[in-house]
Amino acid sequence: MSYTNEQVSHLIEGTLDWETVFRMLSMPKDHTRFEQYRDALQTKVTFKDRIVLPLSPHMYIVQTVNAKKWVVKCDCGHEFCDYRENWKLHAVIYVRDTEEAMTEVYPKLMAPDVSWQVYREYYCPTCGVMHDVEAPTPWYPVIHDFEPDIETFYKDWIGLPVPERA
Repeated sequence: MSYTNEQVSHLIEGTLDWETVFRMLSMPKDHTRFEQYRDALQTKVTFKDRIVLPLSPHMYIVQTVNAKKWVVKCDCGHEFCDYRENWKLHAVIYVRDTEEAMTEVYPKLMAPDVSWQVYREYYCPTCGVMHDVEAPTPWYPVIHDFEPDIETFYKDWIGLPVPERA
C-alpha cells in the first residue's frame, strides 16, 4: 500500500490519525517511503543542502550544495562536522555531575550517584535544541554512536543512487 506525501508529512509531525499509523507500522514498507520521508523532512528545513540521511528528529547528514561533501547539520542550519566525525565533540555539552544537577531530572532519592553515573546533554550551539543525552560513568569518553555506511544503505537497502560527494 502506498501513502501520500501529505500522510508522511503528518506522520513526521505526529498529527497522523492512529489507524493510519497502525497500518503503516503493520504493513511492509513501500519502495518510495524513504524518499517521501526524506522529502518531507527537506520541506521542514530552511537550508538548501540536500538531506541524505536523518540522524535524529532535528539532525541530519546532508550533502552540501557547494562542496558536495556530507556533513552533520541541525534543523537550524548549524553545521557540526564531517559525517564520519563525532558530532558530539562540536556540540555544547552540559554535564550533570552534581547531586543538585541530577535532582533537576530525578527526585532526590531516585537520582543516580554521581560518582557512578553522570548525564551528558548535547545541544546545538546555534539554536539550543537538545540532540542527545548519555548516562555513562564519569570517566567514560564521549560516545560516538555510529558511522553510517551511506553507500551500502542507498545501493543495497533501498535501491537508490548514492548521493554524490567530494
